[in-house]
Amino acid sequence: MRPHYLNRLFSPRSIAVIGASNRPESVGALIFANLLAAGYKGGLYPINPKHAEVQGRKAYPNLESIGHPVDLAVIATPAPTVPAIIEDCGAQGVRGAVVISAGFGEAGTKGRRLEEAMLENARRYGMRIIGPNCLGIMHPSLGLNATFSKNQALAGNLALVSQSGAICTAVLDWAEHQGIGFSAVASMGDAADVDFGDLLDFLALDKETRSILLYVEGIRHARRFMSGLRAAARMKPVIVIKSGRHAEGSRAAQSHTGALVGADDVFDAALERAGAVRAQVISQLFSAAQVLSTGGRVHGSRLAIVSNAGGPGVMATDRAVDLDVQLAELAPDTLAKLDAALPPHWSHGNPVDILGDADATRYEKAVEAVLGDPNVDGMLVMLTPQAMTEPTQSAEAVMRVVEGSEKPVLTCWMGEGHVAEARELFTRKHLPHFNTPEASVAAFSYLAAYHRNQQLLLEVPGPLSERGTPDVSGARLIIEGALAEGRRVLTTMESKALLTAFRIPATQTARAQTANEALVAAESMGYPVAMKISSPDITHKSDVHGVRLNIGNAEAVRSTFHQIMEDAKRLRPDARITGVTIERMFESHYGRELMVGVLRDPVFGPVISFGSGGTSVEVMRDRSVALPPLNETIIRGMIARTKVARLLKEFRNMPAVDARALEQVLLKVSSMVCELPEIIEMDINPLIADEHGLIAVDARMVVDFPPSTPDRYSHMAIHPYPSHLVGRWQLSDGTDLAIRPIRPEDAQMVQAFVRGLSPEARYFRFMQTLHELTPQMLVRFTQIDYDREMAIIAVTEQEGAEIEVGVARYTAGPDRESCEFALVVSDAWQGKGIGSHLMHALMDVAKSKGIGMMEGEVLARNEEMLELCERLGFGIRTNPEDESIKVVVKRL
Repeated sequence: MRPHYLNRLFSPRSIAVIGASNRPESVGALIFANLLAAGYKGGLYPINPKHAEVQGRKAYPNLESIGHPVDLAVIATPAPTVPAIIEDCGAQGVRGAVVISAGFGEAGTKGRRLEEAMLENARRYGMRIIGPNCLGIMHPSLGLNATFSKNQALAGNLALVSQSGAICTAVLDWAEHQGIGFSAVASMGDAADVDFGDLLDFLALDKETRSILLYVEGIRHARRFMSGLRAAARMKPVIVIKSGRHAEGSRAAQSHTGALVGADDVFDAALERAGAVRAQVISQLFSAAQVLSTGGRVHGSRLAIVSNAGGPGVMATDRAVDLDVQLAELAPDTLAKLDAALPPHWSHGNPVDILGDADATRYEKAVEAVLGDPNVDGMLVMLTPQAMTEPTQSAEAVMRVVEGSEKPVLTCWMGEGHVAEARELFTRKHLPHFNTPEASVAAFSYLAAYHRNQQLLLEVPGPLSERGTPDVSGARLIIEGALAEGRRVLTTMESKALLTAFRIPATQTARAQTANEALVAAESMGYPVAMKISSPDITHKSDVHGVRLNIGNAEAVRSTFHQIMEDAKRLRPDARITGVTIERMFESHYGRELMVGVLRDPVFGPVISFGSGGTSVEVMRDRSVALPPLNETIIRGMIARTKVARLLKEFRNMPAVDARALEQVLLKVSSMVCELPEIIEMDINPLIADEHGLIAVDARMVVDFPPSTPDRYSHMAIHPYPSHLVGRWQLSDGTDLAIRPIRPEDAQMVQAFVRGLSPEARYFRFMQTLHELTPQMLVRFTQIDYDREMAIIAVTEQEGAEIEVGVARYTAGPDRESCEFALVVSDAWQGKGIGSHLMHALMDVAKSKGIGMMEGEVLARNEEMLELCERLGFGIRTNPEDESIKVVVKRL
């Protein structure tokens, strides 16, 4: 696999600092001093035409005068000079730059023009830029500190990516005193070019990085952010803190970075689907950093607590309940060991209270017994300094026991003076320690939440629900008709027709422009009926007295028609009123009023909401949101997060609602959102649910023209499983094969496929000696991002189980204009045309995504593969750096 394009920024062989200076406290001087102090071993060139020497190093007037290749330019000159400097960098072969300077997109119209000129020059030469308006970047193990921070980060396995330079410096300052090191630090600033998606994609594959911390103010490119975040979170824990949780903070964040800021609960939903975990405040980010820096991972959320006092144990338990951290139930064998090691009056449960007179030996035996319990996923050991307590000796005893343990162990030595030595010991040995029980449990909760969200990451819903084929083309014709008339708000009848097209039950509706038409409709439907004002300008009909229920006879229909029309005209004289709608009253003794909605978040696009319905929906504010596409697992979690969830179950004399029917409605709404990018807003309110099913009583939709793009799901932040690519193909001998995109649940099948390849076939595919895929490789190969990757597999069935016989895959480059492919077919199935069929299918997908070129590397002695590439129209040439490898390229 080729090195990631950000390697040239984070692992440069040479650096030029443009604007390096001797002037104390200037940004250029600080950056150059930091690179010298960090011990950077590559070529280091200060660029300053006014000086012959900068900080003891020969200075150069410009890049050309250096006479050696430069990989990275760090620019700390005024904003107006930067576009020309980028042009010069490109001309001199520099392919990466960090622009420290401010005064670009965040500084108004003039700054935006400078930013556009800078980016245009960079694109012309294939340069990538971090910044502008940023602190800089660090790669501590390489001695790279291209920042103007006064901190030198230690080398470690934690990566930090932040939109705020100030947050970077605060975290670095804290980490230095905690002995926590970093694999990489990136201050993104305005993120005009390289953004979260690029950096996450790079860090996902970085071998030094084991965990990632993000500080986010706003997102520019939601699809790239989600794509990079999902790629990283599959491989390693990602903890995110986002400012702007409230409207006032969002406005401040937007003015700071120029990035878009969406609804906070939508951001939560996005992180959950990406497999990442959110911290709410900076102290929680510090806690997460401390526990992640140790490399600890959990396989569940069962926490055991050992303490020498009851009070702290209770406080820790309360916080665990708050954070959905489960207290482990100790196994009988563990309880027996504790009975043998502890005084008779110990707590006999979890938390394990080993009593106030506990010495180091008692701590050692208790921790050893609990840590070995198979029911325990992680442990918190606490100490309060009492008369007979041995804080330092107890700390040493705990460290002896936990050394080499795969389970995370956190410590909380409460107090200050008496426990200071023990805390220093924990810091030196990199054992996470915290001052309070609450902070300790919160730190463990990040590991537990990461494990929990990894399960959601495995969910790959398709765009369409499996029950009932929707009439997508009919629904689209209704929308196109409204847009052709210049209307963006659909009528109630049109909205319900769209629901019906997707097999969502809705009450029958008729529209009437006169009292007589209303009477005819009511008589046709049967009494009682409901009458509602019909207007594209009135969203909340009740606000204009525009909803009348249980109208039971002809006289009432006539009089109600006139009353509704008069009230609406009086209360909303500006509104366009097209008449009234008449519906047969839906009768349900035990119906609950629910709401299902679709909104268009400015960052993440379509979002589906669910909660309490009726007229008080704004007051109750009971909603949970999720990013489509949905499936049953995601829907159940979504419903469970609402207050109304408890009302859906059986209570008193009310039977439980039909939960399966509710799930189906949400699945079908998800299908609508995936297949109809024209939908901007939708409200189904009320959706009445009872034990017999559900029915939409009222609906409102806002539509617009869809984006013009070859990607049918470009409007969505998460690409659904491309079920339209699933098909069947028959070999010439009559064998049926399923041809389909890969799914996460194929992991074991893929591993068996690789194991079954001959050593030669494995070497041809991976260009290295390999018996089976590592866990990380298996994740990368099966949990793919269908937006930028594709893996088409050929599968047959043997003895009721699926067997993989071949796979073709590509990964798009950062420009999305080219991709790199790979193909392998099982030895026993070669020579049957499978490779050719898979490649044609793969090339069709790449073409549909707008990719113009496909390329790959093939070993020169893999003659059969080279012959196939030639038949498929690939050009073949020898790799100039390695004659044993052929490069194959095809324009699509």
